[in-house]
Amino acid sequence: MKIYLIILLSVFSLAVFAQDVPVKWATQETFFEDLKGKDLPPFNGLTINKKPFSNADLKNQVVVINFWFEKCPPCIAEMPELNNLVAKYGKKAVRFIGITHDSPASARRFQKRNGYRYEIVSLSNDGIRKLNINHGFPSNVLVGKDGKIIYAMANISFSDPQFKAKSILFEEQLKAVVEN
Repeated sequence: MKIYLIILLSVFSLAVFAQDVPVKWATQETFFEDLKGKDLPPFNGLTINKKPFSNADLKNQVVVINFWFEKCPPCIAEMPELNNLVAKYGKKAVRFIGITHDSPASARRFQKRNGYRYEIVSLSNDGIRKLNINHGFPSNVLVGKDGKIIYAMANISFSDPQFKAKSILFEEQLKAVVEN
C-alpha cells in the first residue's frame, strides 16, 4: 500500500513541477523568432525570364526575400511599402527577391502591370513548403551576407498599427546590416 501511495504522490508532484515550465505556443510570431540565426535553406527556381536561380546566387549578399503570389490581397497591399525599401536600400548592396509559386510568365505579367520592383523567382508550392521559412503569405525575411536569417515577419506596413512596430524593427535591422 505504501508503494502505491508513493507512486501516486510522485505522479502528482511531477504534474505540479511540469506546470512551472512556461509553455511556448507555436504562433506565427514564434515561428519567425525561431528562424533567427538559421541558414537560408537551399532552393532552386526560375526567374521571370526562365533562367535558373538558386540560393547560391545570393552568396555574400544582404537579401530581403518577400514571399507572395498574385492572388493574395495582403501581398499586393504591401508592395508599395516594399518598393519604398528598394528605393531606399537597393543601391546600398541589398538584393530584393520576391519568391512566388506563380509561373514565371504570370509573375512577369504581374510585375509589368503592378510595378513590383523586386527580382522575382518562381518556385513550386512544394519548393516553398520545403524552405520552411515563410509562415503564410506575405512573409518577409532578411538574410545577412553570411547566409543566416537576421529577421523575419509577416506583412510590412508602416501605416497599419497592427504591423507598424514590426515593420520599423525590420527596417532598423536592414539599416544596421547595411551600415556594418
